[in-house]
Amino acid sequence: MEQKRLIQLRKKINKKRPSFRRVESWRYVRVKDPWRKARGIDSRTRIKSKSGVKSPSMGYRGPKKVRGLHPSGYEEVKVVNINDIEGLNNKKHALKVSGKLGVKKRIALIDYAQSRGFKVLNLGISKKELEGLEAMLKSSIEDLDDDED
Repeated sequence: MEQKRLIQLRKKINKKRPSFRRVESWRYVRVKDPWRKARGIDSRTRIKSKSGVKSPSMGYRGPKKVRGLHPSGYEEVKVVNINDIEGLNNKKHALKVSGKLGVKKRIALIDYAQSRGFKVLNLGISKKELEGLEAMLKSSIEDLDDDED
């Protein structure tokens, strides 16, 4: 219950947080957008003047207990193979399957993870589509076995 409240609070804080932009990145093409600390001797931003651009500081951070957690409340863990799942807790961790995996290994990994009760964050397809792919994979394997005989 406490965690849900803190996640809602983090969401509220995130809405108020300004998009921190590098000073004068909107003015010059050569100055790119990602944040860099203002270092000019007369910089209004460095002085933290009201007229300057907002700069990142501790006051914009979210609650410490939910920092880095997925909005669902789980801790995200990137998974490449079945061995990565060992030692993880399905109540605490949610899985993100690596994008480098092919369909065959991905299906096997997702199936194993769901049988262990893990939440998979990037399924990308519905369960119905997943079942269809599994059926197609099984039929293709059976066809290969028949051809070999």
